Amino acid sequence: MKGRVLDDALLRLSASDNVGTTVDDLDADTEIETDDRTVVLAEDVPFGHKVALEPVDSGGEIRKYGEVIGAATQAIAVGEWVHTHNCESTRGRGDRAAGRGESA
Repeated sequence: MKGRVLDDALLRLSASDNVGTTVDDLDADTEIETDDRTVVLAEDVPFGHKVALEPVDSGGEIRKYGEVIGAATQAIAVGEWVHTHNCESTRGRGDRAAGRGESA
């Protein structure tokens, strides 16, 4: 498997990622040890979903796979579930390219 599993709970695919992907359904208040901190889940997070490993400002980049995959639509704290309620995809967004006068 590529990446690294943190505390048998989250998969961090690249050292530059600011989110990890759950490897099971995780309950609020679950503590996950990373290299430099303990991440405490703010809410229940379903299997396969993302959790913030670093704080992200509103408009900030969401990084997974070592690449930017989205932008925060609001500030996201460490331990929060990262999903459609606080993040929008920036991948394959022809509407954004059109708005900048580029071809999609």
